[in-house]
Amino acid sequence: MKYETDSRKVQNGQIFVAIKGHTVDGHDYISNAINNGASKIIAEHPMKASVEVEVVPSTEEYLKKALVKEYSSEFKDMTFIGLTGTNGKTTTCFLTYQMLKALGYKVAYLGTIGFYFGEEIQVLENTTPDILTLYKLLLDAQNKGCTHVVMEISSHSLYYERIAGLKLKIGAFTNLTEDHLDFHKTMENYLHEKLKILNYLTSDGIFIANSDDKYAPSFLEKWPKHLTFGYNGDFKILNYHFTPAKTTLNFAFLGNNYQVTYNLTGKFNIYNFLTALAIGQALGIDINLLLEIMPNIKAPVGRCETYEGKNAYVVIDYAHTPDAVEKIIDSYNELKQKQIITIIGCGGDRDPLKRPIMGNIATEKSDFVIFTNDNPRTEDPEAIMNDILKGVKKDNYQVIFDRKEAIKKGLDMLEKDDILLILGKGHEDYQIIGHEKYHLSDKEEVLDYLKNLI
Repeated sequence: MKYETDSRKVQNGQIFVAIKGHTVDGHDYISNAINNGASKIIAEHPMKASVEVEVVPSTEEYLKKALVKEYSSEFKDMTFIGLTGTNGKTTTCFLTYQMLKALGYKVAYLGTIGFYFGEEIQVLENTTPDILTLYKLLLDAQNKGCTHVVMEISSHSLYYERIAGLKLKIGAFTNLTEDHLDFHKTMENYLHEKLKILNYLTSDGIFIANSDDKYAPSFLEKWPKHLTFGYNGDFKILNYHFTPAKTTLNFAFLGNNYQVTYNLTGKFNIYNFLTALAIGQALGIDINLLLEIMPNIKAPVGRCETYEGKNAYVVIDYAHTPDAVEKIIDSYNELKQKQIITIIGCGGDRDPLKRPIMGNIATEKSDFVIFTNDNPRTEDPEAIMNDILKGVKKDNYQVIFDRKEAIKKGLDMLEKDDILLILGKGHEDYQIIGHEKYHLSDKEEVLDYLKNLI
């Protein structure tokens, strides 16, 4: 790769592109880049330097166009599968990745929980990384034999064109519910960005959509070559049975009825499961072969991750939007024998409109709620909590700002046949307070507590 945007990573002869980001301006590090061997600088204003400086109106736009022009053709023989939607992207992509890997495909996964290929796992800063990081990852994976890539595509990445130059053989839409309105402002704008995924499909590409979502027609009417899933989809849900760790699903496809039992629970996961199944079908894989593979795959870390202890269940999940929170609590209410206890918070420097909605959902649908911190960032945790409590109409809750103490309290409360839901952070093993990231893993706290019971 001849381009670099991080002065610390510049190697001899590379072109340093000075990107002006939200918190860091690459122009401040040009001298570092030159000291590390940069042969040329791309900047947005003139300057004196010991190497050539090319001034452009937008370094970000320059980099995107240069990468697409010089490298996108390298990916022409790779099969890209891209999923967009508010909820379910990570689980669905990871199920698809495992499914294809089990069938012998040289497949990579790219999304919220990182970049997976072979035995390698890399942590990513964003669901869909910046275009330079993305191209580097893909080029490296391709050089190691990767033929298929399953990737989450966020609305932000579509807005910023982070996947420019890629062509999707299969695109998919999970659902659209309220989130990121601090950025998009309206649901119409949010939908507008999601629809851009269709611009990246190959001419013979197949689009897969959740026909039960009210926004699905917006996608399907624009892309006639499609498959659907839902109660009236091509993959038609007939009935299902849950346990706290598994689901038995009966569905119909092309006039035939099928039954499968797999390692996820909850109605929302039926949709994730069927999306992965539809992707396999769109790739031309026999459905019976898919149904042999699917019972062996598991949810990704932090997605309905279930533990047993004190004769009760503890579930760790990433749910952090009103819709996701409602769906997961509803799902476990179908399973509960006694109490649902929910631990939840809302992130700082993020959409404040969803906070009272989430506070209301949690207290209305749970037997007891512990509200706590969830990455307050630069906001005052008490201000975030006040926003959450504006939506609360019941008194079945307690506020414990320290997340570690909140988890301990929830675990202490557990009695036989209760279910504790720890929501919002899932796979994340940190808490962001101010600008600092501190280690904190919901999973580790649960496992340490349960271990000490023995």
